[in-house]
Amino acid sequence: MPMREYLERGLTTLGITPPPGAMDQLMLYCQRLLEQNQVMNLTAITEPFKVAQLHFLDSAALLCHCDLKDRSLIDVGTGAGFPGVVLKILEPSLRLTLLDSLQKRLLWLEGLCQELGLEKVTILHGRAEELSHQGAYRDQFDFATARAVASLPMLCELCLPYVKPGGAFLAMKTGHEEEEQKQAEALLPLLGAGRIDSVDYRLPESEVSRRLLRIEKQRATPATYPRKWAKIKKANI
Repeated sequence: MPMREYLERGLTTLGITPPPGAMDQLMLYCQRLLEQNQVMNLTAITEPFKVAQLHFLDSAALLCHCDLKDRSLIDVGTGAGFPGVVLKILEPSLRLTLLDSLQKRLLWLEGLCQELGLEKVTILHGRAEELSHQGAYRDQFDFATARAVASLPMLCELCLPYVKPGGAFLAMKTGHEEEEQKQAEALLPLLGAGRIDSVDYRLPESEVSRRLLRIEKQRATPATYPRKWAKIKKANI
């Protein structure tokens, strides 16, 4: 089966109708990702069908559980643009901010977004625990998301300060880390957040399971959070 057909079938299974031009954008994204991966470490997944399944469909699945139309979202530790760029392609009204600490990745993403014709995309260079203390970014986004870049307690402390009260942090995890969830739940009241709502799902036409954790922001995060990275890391060892 051609990759494009496989990806279209997967999106249909998820209940997602790609907007006009989105499939062309996703195919070009895959091409540019694998080309750049020859000279820069962007992904350990190098087989196109696996990119479609484990990156594109996994990222797209978030749209099944969250309405991003005309909303703002910050993708913390975006790496090669997952899930943020995929979400932007499939929901063009999304106001997207891509945050990463590695400048060369962001330069590539900036060029990619221009080539894909994506508008309302902000490229933000810096450390997540530092930038969220700046007024321009703190309590400013409808949603923050991160895709399995750290333990859940770490992610909550790093991401929730970006979310405005009434918004949510969407954590995309690969497994069923119940102990992580218990640790995170103890931290949430300190960050101005409520309970964790989770949903488990499988990627289309596979046995690959994923878990989406949605954490509602109830009030502004106290100024003491996030702490410096050394303290966050020490608390989660």
